[in-house]
Amino acid sequence: MVFYSIGDVAERCGINPVTLRAWQRRYGLLKPQRSEGGHRQFDEEDIQRIEEIKRWIDSGVPVGKVKALLEECKVDVDDGWGAVQEALLTILRQVRPARLRETIEDLGCTHSADILIDHVFVPVRKRLTLDQSTALTMRSLFDGALLAFAVSSLASARKSATKEALLVGWRGDDRTRLWLEAWRLSQQGWNIDVLAEPLESPRPELFPGQHLILWTGKPLLRSQQEQLAHWQAQGFAVTSHDA
Repeated sequence: MVFYSIGDVAERCGINPVTLRAWQRRYGLLKPQRSEGGHRQFDEEDIQRIEEIKRWIDSGVPVGKVKALLEECKVDVDDGWGAVQEALLTILRQVRPARLRETIEDLGCTHSADILIDHVFVPVRKRLTLDQSTALTMRSLFDGALLAFAVSSLASARKSATKEALLVGWRGDDRTRLWLEAWRLSQQGWNIDVLAEPLESPRPELFPGQHLILWTGKPLLRSQQEQLAHWQAQGFAVTSHDA
């Protein structure tokens, strides 16, 4: 295994050695090995981690919050689905839309929505946001394929659905994730329609006779919990969907 000194790493990554030491000592972001003389030694995995740290910080994340994000992404990769994630990322980097669609469809035929959303699709989208050089193009390509797959899956599920609902995003802006959650619900027996634009303040009275399922993408705020309870007390068929 090849090791690099802190000076070599600083030059290669374009980071001041003082900053690297701070990332290690103050924030616990790095754990380099030590030589017999006590000098820091970095390997390729350390360098990859440094690049990930840089991308998070460049995207506006405070350095104090980077460690939690790195650990979350590590769990996503190490949960047994890392190989599937890497296969999708390879297809995306090669910009092969037809192959991407085919792969997503194959996965959808062999795995449940819960598994694919939580362990493959969401982690891949998250990892793409780490890569500033390809984020916009690759994320857009991936989202387009996911949306097409979700729409097709919803149409197929309607043939056997036993209950109907309208899925509404509530104070969220991740439209791709909204459609993925619609697919998740369709596998639970729902005939789901989707309100394409999220609402800041849903008005159940505008959808008479319909069951509304509200999705926020995060735990409901206390004010949202109170509002939901108020709608339900008024007799509206409104529930929340927590993925």
